[in-house]
Amino acid sequence: MEKKSSALDMTSGPIAKLLVTFAVPLLLGNMFQMLYNTVDALVVGNFVGKEALAAVGSTASITNIAVLFFNGVSVGGGVVISQFYGAHDHENLHKAIETTMAVTFMIGVLFTILGVLTVPYMLRFMSTPEDVMGEAGVYLRIYFAGIAGLLVYNMASGILRAVGDTAKPLLFLILSSILNILLDLLFVVVLRAGIEGVALATILSQFISAAAVLTLLSRSRDIYRFSWKELTVDRPILSKILSVGLPSGVQAMITAFSNVFVQSYINSFGSGCMAGWSCYNKLDQFVFLPVTSMSQSATTFVSQNIGAGQAKRADRGTRVSILISVGITTCVAAVLFVVARPAVAMFNREPDVVQYGVLFLRMNVFFLIANTVNHVLAGSLRGRGDGKGPMFIMIISFVAIRQTYLFLITRLVQSEAAVGFGYPVGWMSCCVIELTYYWLRWGRKAKEG
Repeated sequence: MEKKSSALDMTSGPIAKLLVTFAVPLLLGNMFQMLYNTVDALVVGNFVGKEALAAVGSTASITNIAVLFFNGVSVGGGVVISQFYGAHDHENLHKAIETTMAVTFMIGVLFTILGVLTVPYMLRFMSTPEDVMGEAGVYLRIYFAGIAGLLVYNMASGILRAVGDTAKPLLFLILSSILNILLDLLFVVVLRAGIEGVALATILSQFISAAAVLTLLSRSRDIYRFSWKELTVDRPILSKILSVGLPSGVQAMITAFSNVFVQSYINSFGSGCMAGWSCYNKLDQFVFLPVTSMSQSATTFVSQNIGAGQAKRADRGTRVSILISVGITTCVAAVLFVVARPAVAMFNREPDVVQYGVLFLRMNVFFLIANTVNHVLAGSLRGRGDGKGPMFIMIISFVAIRQTYLFLITRLVQSEAAVGFGYPVGWMSCCVIELTYYWLRWGRKAKEG
């Protein structure tokens, strides 16, 4: 008889306890993921220089176009797998798992080729300064050469999370994070490999974590076991996955592409401002970690309960997720506001870098509370199978409204602070629109039901 001991059934039991039980290992995993990204910046900023730090930081908006698009598509796979799991439909559960992995392998090959070929065009499009261009190009080419490892790891881990198992992805992520840190120190500090060493350490760690979680899935005796022999693309299930995942992926890609424009505005102020913006983004991501975790927790919770026909419970889970996330984000933001200067100085101690980093961090950090609501609500909507709503709302807010603001403000004033405030403008507008949409589309139904 098959066992399912490592999975978490979220269709019954205390809602807050289930959400936290699911989210805590996910949060720890995201922290380790962020840790080794942050170590890249720490090592580069302290042992290579501010130009290299600016190069690594400015490339994030490019790599995010590919990674966030894929992660958005993978949300569709997770939702479908969660719903089949919640409905105890084991046959379609297996088909969904094999289909998502087959698509992942194909996308990995495609992104590797496109990423390597388009690097110089993307850097020129962002108006990357000449003193940063060379190192940014080197970093990106190596990163895209190994991007398939990251995509496979994210999807395989997403399968485990879809059935409620966050412990195993956490274990592998901890191991790969430690390995990445050790390789960073080896390549950069000992072997003096510079920015190439940081990029190599990253992709090697990604491939090792991908291999580990794939091995676990294929050797598992649980009901979500992945079979290489049954690897195929089931068209009806792929259609279900894309109906949720494609809007999410398109929204994430367009938003990431919009951030390339934000980066290009920042680039016009020079490498010091670029490095300070990079420091701010690294610290900002730590505030956002609980949000990401609770958003994923809400998606799985809602997916399983919708699959089980429990819409009211799904709605209660959404409200609890928002309350927990807002509380945690407020506390973390307050701490970072107080320790902003020493936190930024960890990455680089040059006065202009610290000055810019502190400015951006203190100006924006509390506005992440609005973004908390955005992402948890979006996770809940996708869990219901509604991928188009969050897509259109975030494109309107993060692209149309934000880019309109930046276009107008940069013609009125030449101010780094005004450009940096483009992020909160998008977050706040999204919060208002998405709350209204959720209430009109789902909130009234839940109340009436």
